Amino acid sequence: MPLDLKKLSIHSLLLLSISFFILIFYVPVGGAIDMYFIHPWMDQFGNFIYRNNWYLVHINHRIFKYILIAVYVSFLVLWCASFKVKRLKANRWLYGYMFWVSILSTGLIGLLKSKSAHACPWNMTHETATGFIWDFTATHGHCFPGGHASTGFALVTGFFVYRLARPKLAYVFLFAGLICGFILGWGQMMRGAHFLSHNLWTGWIILAMNCVLYFFFYRKFQRQIQAKNSHSVDSFNEKA
Repeated sequence: MPLDLKKLSIHSLLLLSISFFILIFYVPVGGAIDMYFIHPWMDQFGNFIYRNNWYLVHINHRIFKYILIAVYVSFLVLWCASFKVKRLKANRWLYGYMFWVSILSTGLIGLLKSKSAHACPWNMTHETATGFIWDFTATHGHCFPGGHASTGFALVTGFFVYRLARPKLAYVFLFAGLICGFILGWGQMMRGAHFLSHNLWTGWIILAMNCVLYFFFYRKFQRQIQAKNSHSVDSFNEKA
């Protein structure tokens, strides 16, 4: 195993293992931390104040999501164009990997969500004469993990795509993915669509999947860089 991959594997395993146990033991779905962060967005009768807020519905839930989808589609366009445009051919693997793994990431979250028995917070409150109570036996389901947040978190795929080729750009994608996923997830939490834990698990699942896929495709990325460098040298020699 290459030294670089070995170090990355060890660091990733430690990070994913530690975060996994933190989520399991300290941020359970519907636990104390979820309750702490969800209550500020509710009135005394359990209604979510910002459920229909224009900015959260139209900006955060729609427009922001469409912008991110446009980013992923742009990689699809570049990938398709690379079969016709010679100067794009060298990056065909990177474009294709970015698009298909991003789609796979959001698709996996959607699949897990469709099979989940967890209800959304806004379906779990029941008004009483003096306030409200939580119903943790609600059977609405299909609300875990956070599908909306996955659109943002999937950007972390770019970290793995550009880690060897363009390290600075790789970290741009990493931080952009974490920030966008958090913003999208937090907006849905304010509306009552998700608990904080839903979105944290979304980020963990996508990051874990990316780590596993990168481990299997690492040598392909290495060959891609070597081929690109070789092509650059040949082009330079031809011009000389």
